[in-house]
Amino acid sequence: MIKYTVIDGIAHVSWDMQDYPMNVMNDLSMEAFRVNMEQAIADTTVKGIIISSEKDSFFAGADLKWLQGILNNLDVKKQFENQKNLQEMFRKFETCGKPIVACINGHALGGGYEITLLAHYRIAINNPKTKIGLPEAKIGLFPGAGGTQRLPRMIGIEAAAPILLEGKELSPADALKAGLVNELVNTKEELIAKATEWINAHPKSMQLWDIEKKGQIVYNDAFKIPNGAVQSPKGAMLMMPGTALMMDKTKGNYPAQIAIMKCVYEGLQVTLEQGLIIEARYFVQLLSRPEPKGMIRTLFVAMGEANKGIARPKNVPATNIKKVGILGAGFMGAGIAYVTAMAGMEVVLKDVTMEGAEKGKDYSRDLCTKGISKGKTTKEKADALLNLIKTTDNVKDLEGCDLVIEAVFENRELKYKVTQETEAVIPSSAVFGSNTSTLPITGLAEASVRPENFIGIHFFSPVDKMPLVEVIMGKKTSDYALALTIDYIVKIRKTPIVVNDSRGFYTSRCFGTYTSEGIEMVAEGTHPQLVENAGTMAGMPVGSLDVADAVAIDLAYKVMKQQEADTNEPIESIPSGKVVKKFVEELGRYGKKNQKGFYEYPANGKKYLWEGLSELYPVKAEQPTLEYLKKRILHRQAIEAVKCLEEGVLKNATDGDIGSILAWGFAPYTGGIFSYIDAIGLATFVKELDELANAHGERFRPTQKLREMAEGGKTFFN
Repeated sequence: MIKYTVIDGIAHVSWDMQDYPMNVMNDLSMEAFRVNMEQAIADTTVKGIIISSEKDSFFAGADLKWLQGILNNLDVKKQFENQKNLQEMFRKFETCGKPIVACINGHALGGGYEITLLAHYRIAINNPKTKIGLPEAKIGLFPGAGGTQRLPRMIGIEAAAPILLEGKELSPADALKAGLVNELVNTKEELIAKATEWINAHPKSMQLWDIEKKGQIVYNDAFKIPNGAVQSPKGAMLMMPGTALMMDKTKGNYPAQIAIMKCVYEGLQVTLEQGLIIEARYFVQLLSRPEPKGMIRTLFVAMGEANKGIARPKNVPATNIKKVGILGAGFMGAGIAYVTAMAGMEVVLKDVTMEGAEKGKDYSRDLCTKGISKGKTTKEKADALLNLIKTTDNVKDLEGCDLVIEAVFENRELKYKVTQETEAVIPSSAVFGSNTSTLPITGLAEASVRPENFIGIHFFSPVDKMPLVEVIMGKKTSDYALALTIDYIVKIRKTPIVVNDSRGFYTSRCFGTYTSEGIEMVAEGTHPQLVENAGTMAGMPVGSLDVADAVAIDLAYKVMKQQEADTNEPIESIPSGKVVKKFVEELGRYGKKNQKGFYEYPANGKKYLWEGLSELYPVKAEQPTLEYLKKRILHRQAIEAVKCLEEGVLKNATDGDIGSILAWGFAPYTGGIFSYIDAIGLATFVKELDELANAHGERFRPTQKLREMAEGGKTFFN
């Protein structure tokens, strides 16, 4: 686990965890670290210590599965003692009197970077792909091994804030500028040589905040925080607006950020030892909350498995996708072409006309130009990418494609037509994927002569930025088609979830409830601005009316009309259907696309809510509370997700959580839509759904199976 050697009086404590791709923090690794460090400190012939790694990276932070075990079986008292012991161990090392140098040869993240903070000097190899920082805030936690106390003391409160609060990760060059490392080198040999040189030049070392008294290194009570202490005028100017900005950004939904601010505010006004105890208390408090449990489970463990293709059928050999055809060079098709070429595959971008196809390729040209200007790519790489995209208006150019993705308008007849003309020229082994957001795949596959090779591949806009792809299985879709599709998605570095066929599938069906519920609130007389505020305060990216405009009200109308035609359910009986029908048929307000929707879009100003809403739907004198509206917004989406799981549209709750966050931005702090329900508790959730159903309609009514789960004390995740 750790390789220990002494060379010329310098102890080399080098991490090399077997059976782990990267070095990580857990009980075993920290015990090994303690034993080896104490050996070096006790050895009177050792004059200094170099902490390094035998792997390509330095240290990746906490072992997340180990951390999950702690969260799932949390003993608060025991964990507090564990945190204190860890803090005391690190403090003992940094005050040992011997110079300690951390040699960062690759990623140093989370607990890994906190290990380097106990060193007196940090040297990193200048590899731009290396990331250095404290990303714990991204999983609902904060650096609990001294990070909130040492980093601000080292570089100041203002400089430390984005690294702690945002989980910002820096390249070695940027880390040097920010003060996270002291020196850069180019090779591992140079790394060790420089560390040795520094130790020889600094035989007695201590931290900036320490002082030697009576032969012992202790905290210096006269130490000044760089660029201003908490209670200084500069510190007050940072903490007060900083807290306000943090609350505005997080809406108070992310307890980790609040805890970080408390650790910094309280801990930097006392000694380091006292500050570390404060940090340990807040850290254990945070562990007892549901947010980190859900975020770690979904955003790291589950998403990591999904990105590796866990849903791929194991019985199908790996496929080698070399050529991909894309039908339709509109915004969606153009984005798919770009990410496909980015992954090194040949692309045939077909549209009705060459002019349309070239316009679609312009999307890639523009992104390449921006990438060159920002230094993210080179002209040579951009030219190579663009050369992979062939534009055409001739279906015969699709010959030889391993995969074809149809991204034409959401019209069943048009999709039938392009399916049939394409299948006439592509190989029988090729998979045909439809990028539809609502139309059932089994129905679309009726146009195919090879329905076993027909599958749904639902991208999200803009394709180059949105990480999720929803894969939809038709009734006849084969394992081979699924395997090839997942191989393709992994290759373009997106996250796949696999669902079964239904109208709206999973993501569109649940996402639609967010916009429709907001519209229903307005129709009931809730103030539109209150509706929008409730959405963002609940943790959604933007308000529901804003989303409705951006997606296009007339598109929602077309989907509803198709549903009406297929099911004989009148559009007026569909939630928000009356409003949508009025906006499209009577008012001609289609949303952002024609600058008229729930918002007005002036040519030279910011958008604002349309005043006519209050005339159409008068605002009631008595308004619901913000908390009530937040609950209504989130519960409505959640019960729809439950129905998707019970109906077999979703295969498991894990995919539901991943899809809810990545597809439509369901409150990420919850860990996803099913983690949200578990955090509330199923009994409470069912009770509140019944109350909402009695007040607003049967769409909120809990299912019988959900009632049974609640009565049995069950959860979606063990």
